[in-house]
Amino acid sequence: MTAALTRPIVNLGIFVADCSFRAARLPRLGETLLGQSFALGPGGKGSNQSVASAMAGGRVHFITRLGDDDFARMAEGIWAKAGVIPEVTVDRDSFTGAAAILIEDGSGNNGIIVTPGAASRITPGDVEARRALIEGAAVFITQLEQPVPAALRGLQIARAAGVTTILNPAPAAELPAEIFPLCDYLTPNETEAELLTGIPVTGPSSAEAAADALLAKGVGAVVMTLGAAGALYRDRETSLHLPVIPAGKVVETTGAGDAFNGGFAVALAEGRPVTEAIRFAAATAGISVTRPGTAASMPARTEIDALLAAAG
Repeated sequence: MTAALTRPIVNLGIFVADCSFRAARLPRLGETLLGQSFALGPGGKGSNQSVASAMAGGRVHFITRLGDDDFARMAEGIWAKAGVIPEVTVDRDSFTGAAAILIEDGSGNNGIIVTPGAASRITPGDVEARRALIEGAAVFITQLEQPVPAALRGLQIARAAGVTTILNPAPAAELPAEIFPLCDYLTPNETEAELLTGIPVTGPSSAEAAADALLAKGVGAVVMTLGAAGALYRDRETSLHLPVIPAGKVVETTGAGDAFNGGFAVALAEGRPVTEAIRFAAATAGISVTRPGTAASMPARTEIDALLAAAG
């Protein structure tokens, strides 16, 4: 099936500009150090996943809030290059979010300050204003970087319209019980699954136990990403472990989860069976980790199809 979709993917999430500073060590309070390098790049799970979906062939609308500033222009340029359709509320009383990431060169230890800015002010009203868009989607996907009430409202609208729903519960947060039954697919990693269930995920059996705990909360199915160990799919009838699909030397894993979720949404929107959708997601992530960065690492559709064909 091609990526020419009659119905879009709608993603609700945030954009932040990642400002990374690298030095020999982290500064002490009140101290100024000379750094070794600086990088400015796009961040925010919703934005990264939207870029991944668009690069993978999906027609993607991204609902978010931005300020009226240079970082907003940066976001718009990145989305235009990837083919993401922005659904932006411009918040002139705030600013586009940013993260200051301080990295110790020798150890890789870091300290991070995140200021979500306008994205922290996303409301259920912002989501309600895009009701028709969500109701006409093939897939609605969201995360937990914007306020939970907005995610909840988006899932409610999508579920009432029969739209396939994905909640990527990252970063893990305390959630109202009513949100779980709205999720056709919940896509935590091991850490997020533990934080949501209290069950440490240390291997296959504990991963299945954590997935069962999430199913008991009302989730339709769990797709748990397990890093180099692949992914676990579990619903009330089926349990499958799907391996990673390697594409070369691993360079950086930062964007892997977002690549996986973005690819998964595309494959579901195309009507693929869930096992094929997870393989498509794994291939998307497999290519992304061979490249530095997050949004910049997301592969094109031709690359994903070629890797899947080579993997057999």
